[in-house]
This record gives sequence, C-alpha cells and structure tokens, in this order.
Amino acid sequence: MRKLSTRRRHPLAGLVVLLLGLVVAGGLYTAFAPKPATAQEATANDVEAGRKLFLIGCASCHGKNATGIETQKGGNYGPSLVGVGAAAVDFQVGTGRMPMKRTAPQAPAKAPEYDAEETRQLAAYVASLAPGPAIPGSDYTDLDKATTADIREGGELFRANCTACHNSVGAGGAMPDGKYAPSLKGVSAKHIAEAMITGPQQMPVFSDDVITPEDKRNIIAYVKKVQDQPNYGGIGGGGLGPVVDGLFTWVIGIGGLVIAAIWIGAHGARVKKKA
Repeated sequence: MRKLSTRRRHPLAGLVVLLLGLVVAGGLYTAFAPKPATAQEATANDVEAGRKLFLIGCASCHGKNATGIETQKGGNYGPSLVGVGAAAVDFQVGTGRMPMKRTAPQAPAKAPEYDAEETRQLAAYVASLAPGPAIPGSDYTDLDKATTADIREGGELFRANCTACHNSVGAGGAMPDGKYAPSLKGVSAKHIAEAMITGPQQMPVFSDDVITPEDKRNIIAYVKKVQDQPNYGGIGGGGLGPVVDGLFTWVIGIGGLVIAAIWIGAHGARVKKKA
C-alpha cells in the first residue's frame, strides 16, 4: 500500500491523469459529435481556378487575399471571407446575391453571374483559406426520406425558430433598416440548408449542434410541403397571415358592400315630393 501511495504522489502522476482525460474526452467527442456537412472534394486545379475568378470578380471588395477591405471610417467595404467556408460562397454566389450590383442594406437574390462550375471553383478557393462549413450533402437535402411525422416535427421547429422573420409559410417579411427576410418559395433545399448553416446577412447561424442535419431536412421538407398546398379558400393573399387576410376582407369585402349600398341608394326607387 505504501508503494502504491508513493506512485500516486509522483510528480508526473498529475500529468499522466491529465493526458488520459484528454484522450478519453477526444475519443468521446469523435464518437458522438454531429457529423459536419459533406461536400465534393476539390482539387488543386479547382482551387487555382477559383483564385483566378476571385481576383477578377471579388478582390475589389474582399481584398486580394479575401481578408476584406476597410473603409476610411473603420467599417468594412467587403468583409473577410477567411473561415466562411464553401457553403457561404455557394449560397451567396449560387443565388446571385454576390457579386452585388450596388451597395444596399441587403443583397437581393437575382440570376447568378457564375455558372455551377465557376461557383464550385470559387467555393473551393475560399474553403482552402481556412476551415469552414462545407456545402451540405444529402443528409440535409434528401427530402424523400422525410416521413409525415418528420414533416410535422419540421413544422414545429420552423414555427419556433423561423416564423418571426419568414412567416409561418416562408413567405418572408419586412425588418428594420431596409432589410427583410426573403421568401423561401422556389428556393432549393441546398440553399435553404446553407442559409441555416452559415447565417447570411442578419440571419442567425443554426449550427448542427443547435439544429441537427436531420432536423434541418425536416424543416425544409415542411417548407416545401406548405408551398405545394393549394389555396382552398381561393385567394391565398400571399400567405402573409391574418393581418393581410383582414385587409383583403375589409377592402374587398366590406368595400364591395359599401359600393353596392351606394349604388342601390342612387338608383333605387325615389319618392317624389308633392307639389
């Protein structure tokens, strides 16, 4: 017992216990940590081609080394792209938001200026600068795997985390300072997943630790399901909610009744005064 106690008080005993703890913690994290988004492997040729495209079309705002350009007032003319990952580039360039046509509070979606191959090369170059979120794989976007229960759960997650900005059916909405939450109608599953992963503009980042890839897939499946539903009441009003529905009711419904009442009053039977 004395020999064992002496070994426990050895100066290196604490270091050994610390190293053992780090090894155990690292092994547990590797085994149970959520898997990162997967992407197509990029070659050195892709990275070089992306760098050339970047220097021509992006460096004027983001700098030759993608570290950003500061204005004289201390702001960013173009933010640093180091560490944003391939997913951010694929979203911004693939939806046409970048490059911007003009300075504005928010970059609107438009027709892409780069084709799919060029977008992939730009993403490969930016991803080579520092680790960052990769382009989402099928575990985020394979909506065929989502069951009815999955879609129902995705709806609950969407209403809890997204409706404050995007509306309950993804129709979008206005925000302060000239910004807005864009409509999700017609947006591809990949780009919706990338937006959740990277948090473009004022949108918060929903990492895989917060919302798992499966839950992201369920949210996207819910959005697509809602958008495919017909307007059983006739005019959907853009799906913008009860305020807009009430406006339609008052302007068209009540307004129509008022106009009809005025017409009846003007063209109905009139009582002539007796001479």
